Amino acid sequence: MMIGELSKKSETGIETIRYYEREGLIAPASRKPSGYRNYDPSDALSRLRFIKRAKELGFSLKEIRELLSLNSNRKSKCEQVKVRAQSKVNMIQKKIDQLTQMKKALSGLIECCRRELPSSECPVLDSLSEDIA
Repeated sequence: MMIGELSKKSETGIETIRYYEREGLIAPASRKPSGYRNYDPSDALSRLRFIKRAKELGFSLKEIRELLSLNSNRKSKCEQVKVRAQSKVNMIQKKIDQLTQMKKALSGLIECCRRELPSSECPVLDSLSEDIA
């Protein structure tokens, strides 16, 4: 399968596919006599779909590389994948907690805003300008 067709079927940009190939996330394509890349359709497409789903779940490319390795290693255990998934859940929860605190702080500042005041007296701007000790 040529890279353009793979790009369309996987909904992945051509440059992204080339990058994944350079990074070892997908197998290097064979080359036609013309020099064009020729990918194994079943392997490349399934790997690109795997990468896309993993990215949607928040995994980094480094983590995806590890998951791909575990997926292809017949000796690996589900527990190894579970540990990585649980770590990702913990990281997501930490981000949610941080975002919740940010939202709470910003909402409190918004409540203090009075539209009629000049921006020089805006509590949001004042809090951003305060010295942090």
